[in-house]
Amino acid sequence: QVQLVESGGGLVQAGGSLRLSCVASGTILSVYSMGWYRQAPGKQRDLVAVIATGDSTNYTESVKGRFTISRDNAKNTVYLQMTSLKSEDTAVYYCNADVRFWTGWNVPGRRNFWGQGTQVSVSS
Repeated sequence: QVQLVESGGGLVQAGGSLRLSCVASGTILSVYSMGWYRQAPGKQRDLVAVIATGDSTNYTESVKGRFTISRDNAKNTVYLQMTSLKSEDTAVYYCNADVRFWTGWNVPGRRNFWGQGTQVSVSS
């Protein structure tokens, strides 16, 4: 089917930077919008940024000017460049992708897939 794998998380000091990557693999026909979400302990999972097929982007207000989402269509990969990190950015970051794929019945399907998440911890 389809798998999404995130990488690049870690522990950084406030004001530092991290670059997250997420690669989609499997029986993929097309990848449409891709995005990053995050979930802090005891909180809801919230949208961070999304990037459409045509590279238009949207960001949640709290990360505007600090985070940049981008994609490499040839590699089915989405990135999140995070700068000026704050303690409140600490969360598990999840990759999401809207994917058209071959199902087990050899017919195309389309739905969102989620990665397992990568931990981002920002210390002050």
